[in-house]
Amino acid sequence: MIAYFDCFSGISGDMTLGALIDLGVPVEWLRESISSIPLNDFDLEVFDVKKNGISAKDVHVHELGHNHHHHEHEKKHGTSRDYKTITSLIKNSPLSGYVKELSLEIFENIAAAESEIHKRQKEDVHFHEVGGVDAIVDIVGTALCIEYLGINTIFASKIPLGTGFVNCDHGKIPVPSPATISILK
Repeated sequence: MIAYFDCFSGISGDMTLGALIDLGVPVEWLRESISSIPLNDFDLEVFDVKKNGISAKDVHVHELGHNHHHHEHEKKHGTSRDYKTITSLIKNSPLSGYVKELSLEIFENIAAAESEIHKRQKEDVHFHEVGGVDAIVDIVGTALCIEYLGINTIFASKIPLGTGFVNCDHGKIPVPSPATISILK
């Protein structure tokens, strides 16, 4: 099966999961499959929404079970994990070989971009914005959905990059971010 992503307003992990769930991936199956990874508790909420008269699935990932202080820190900084920790979580999970391979390839691309930008070894890259449970659920969840749907080829439209600035863990940076530009190469 071939999938085509029309990225007229960008792309995110939640948008990707929403589109794939809308194609028929059962939410409960997805939630249970992702739960096989030893992550902190999370909740995957899916809502039917209409945007300008077009129906879609709106996906939200929430990390559960934190005390208030940790939750406030996480809202500001995100749960942070390094590349080795994330790859270990995925490699040691009971997920299929295909899902592991695809998830690891995605994180490898992100780690390579961060490594290049920060001039660090890949193994030492510490993820901030993409190291939280939300990003792991988005990436592994997408790999699970692709396998479930039998998608073997993916095409995408041109991705609008935006302009301006965004505040992140490293301070104020331009949009598109250096990591985004590196990944899109």
